[in-house]
Amino acid sequence: MKNWKRGILVAAGLFAALGVRAQHTLGISGGYGTGTVRFNPQQETRSVGGRYSAGLSWRYYSATRFVGCVGVDLELLQRGFSYAPYASITENEADYRYYTRKLNSITMPLVWQPHFYLANRHLRVYLEAALTVSYHFDSSYENEVALDNGVEPWRGKYEFKLPRDNRWGYGLAGGGGVALLFGRYELSAGVRYYFGYSDLLRNRSKYYDNVTDNTAENPFWYTPQRSPMDNMMIRVGIAYRFAPEFKSWSVKPPKREKQKAGFNFGPKKE
Repeated sequence: MKNWKRGILVAAGLFAALGVRAQHTLGISGGYGTGTVRFNPQQETRSVGGRYSAGLSWRYYSATRFVGCVGVDLELLQRGFSYAPYASITENEADYRYYTRKLNSITMPLVWQPHFYLANRHLRVYLEAALTVSYHFDSSYENEVALDNGVEPWRGKYEFKLPRDNRWGYGLAGGGGVALLFGRYELSAGVRYYFGYSDLLRNRSKYYDNVTDNTAENPFWYTPQRSPMDNMMIRVGIAYRFAPEFKSWSVKPPKREKQKAGFNFGPKKE
């Protein structure tokens, strides 16, 4: 036990010593936006607002000026969607009755941020691209169709079932923003779009009792077959730089030496 504790203290001390000179940042971030889903076969849906995200961000800055930085985020990301199961029976959109799902996910984006500096290196402008992995740990539902038909409970906690639900997800993300640099701190604001590739719902023929699983919490006992989720988030964050000045701020490409030997186009001398 003592050796284990001593090892942790030594590792923490080494990390702190290296962190003084390392070109990396550690920060917190938060976001606010919307969530939706892309059903196939296509269904009548609408986005769900009031979704938020919060988490930690780590970035490593390359010494090469235009490569930018790479890093990892670990965040709580809220997702959601609304689906009108009987939209085809009315032409008036105001009469649609919706089934709404809201989810809480732990999401880990692996991020690349190419960037450049302005205002004497006090303003950083960046784009970003990311691979994302998610785990859905909590969900709730509201079913207005069930409410109209007197079915209880028409809303409540959604029960994940392995045969019909995917807790794990993956996808891509992209966006951009600006960061204000002051002292060792970096205050950033930007937009990120999460584009899902995995399905929230499993195929309709995956489990034996799907025909009888038509409950208020699950209107998808016969459709759809594909259900990736997307998010659009406006994000802000603040990070601490572990070095007073990053090399990427001052590294300049080496100047090319002039060609010393010339080429004589005249006749060759004997």
